[in-house]
Parts: sequence; C-alpha cells; structure tokens
Amino acid sequence: MAASLQVLHDKLPLTDKCHHYDDVDDVPPHIQKYWHQRYSIFDYYDQGVQLTDDAWFGVTPEPVANQIAQDLCTKTSKTTLIDLFGGAGGNVIAFASSFHFTRIIAIEKDAATLACAQHNAEVYGVTEYITFVLGDSLHYLSLLRHNPSALDPAIRVDPNQTTIFASPPWGGVAYREHEVFDLSTMEPYNLEKLYKACFPLETTLFLPRSSDLNQIAELLASNEEDTKLDVVQYCMEGASKAMVVYVPESKPLHQDDEGWSIAVEKDYSQ
Repeated sequence: MAASLQVLHDKLPLTDKCHHYDDVDDVPPHIQKYWHQRYSIFDYYDQGVQLTDDAWFGVTPEPVANQIAQDLCTKTSKTTLIDLFGGAGGNVIAFASSFHFTRIIAIEKDAATLACAQHNAEVYGVTEYITFVLGDSLHYLSLLRHNPSALDPAIRVDPNQTTIFASPPWGGVAYREHEVFDLSTMEPYNLEKLYKACFPLETTLFLPRSSDLNQIAELLASNEEDTKLDVVQYCMEGASKAMVVYVPESKPLHQDDEGWSIAVEKDYSQ
C-alpha cells in the first residue's frame, strides 16, 4: 500500500509539461490572463519559476499565501504541517518561509506539478524545509490514521502535533458562474469527503470565495457540537481570491497497535 506514496529524496526532473513563459505569445490563450498577473502569483517569477499549464489556475497568489501562512502561525501551536494538495508550491513555500513549523510535508499526485513545486521551492531557497511526497493525500491520511507503520518513516507524524492545510481542486473555474457555490460538486473531493478524511485533526480549508457557508456549518454541526470556526475572505486589490475556513482540532487521538483512534469514535469511513 505504501508503494503509492513516494517520498522524494531527489528532485524530480522537469518535463515538457513544465514551463517558464517569458513572452505572452508563447502562452496558451486560456492562461494568458494569469500570465499577466505572474508577479502577483510568484514575486520571483523571473528567477525561473516553473508551472504546468493547469497549475496556473490553482496556484495561490503569493501575497495571499503569505497572509494565510502568517494567520495560521498565529492560530496554531502545532509543529508539523501537511499540505495535502501541494500543487506548484505556492502555499507550501509560504509556510516554509514562515520558519514556524519544524516539519512540513507537501503531497501532490501529479509528477510534473510536483517537479515544478520542488523547483520553485529551490528558487525561494526553502527546499530543505519541505518533504515532498508523490501520491494521493487521502490515501496518506488513511494510512497515517489506521496503519502508520506502512508509511515511510520520513512521513510518519504525530497527528496531535499536526495541522492540515487543504487547498483541493475545485473542479475547474465553473465556480465563478455561481453566486453561491455548492461544495458538494467539487471534484474529485467534495467538502464532505475532504472533511471526513481530515477529521478530527486541526484543518485549514482553502475554498472558492463564493462557497456555501451553510453547507460548512451543517457538516460540522452534524459531527461536532459547539465547534467555532474562523472564516476569512482573502482579497487582493479589492477582489476576493478565496474563502479560508480554520477548523479547530475536534478530539485528541490515542495511539494503539492498530493506529490512531479517538476514545468514542463515529464511523467516518462510509
């Protein structure tokens, strides 16, 4: 099972899917608007930042990533951070640059995108602070919870000292067409699936700016009473870029021969 999670001890090679565009004429038309905003996305873009064409849609603009990192560092006492959807590195570079966490793990299932993340972390001088993992993040969480001995020692962590950052794929840019975005339609991981995978760990969810707050409140209320959430809209130049939900730790976990469990546990595996 653990073979599907590859801890990278060396850099993945950049492939023909990885690009650094210097001229707008070389940029595919559907991402040219993002290329024009390249210095807001990565301040060090001209130092050789690499992105896959798909990554342009999902990377967090650097000022927003830095502010989220700063805010999370003031909220959490955890020493380990896991970025479940590392992408091209925008958020995890900000977390590493904060020097708040003693361990940072970034997981990404697309090899070309992860190669970009490693390269970009090197551009920003923070590679040594991040453990990069090629594989499925929800599979990682399942192993961490139920079979931690199957994990590479480099990515075994104490869940009670761990905070999760989750910026999942949103299923494309269709969310912009909705005044209120239905989080059950996110692909391939909707809100419920993502929340259940992370429960009961402290989790930060990076969601579309128009996300349905009622769905978030109802899901958490169905599992945990008296849970208080911090919900923040992060903006640039007067426009919201994302809604971030800070979900506190629900219950401490206890380790036994079968993994980590809570004293009275509901079945969240369905």
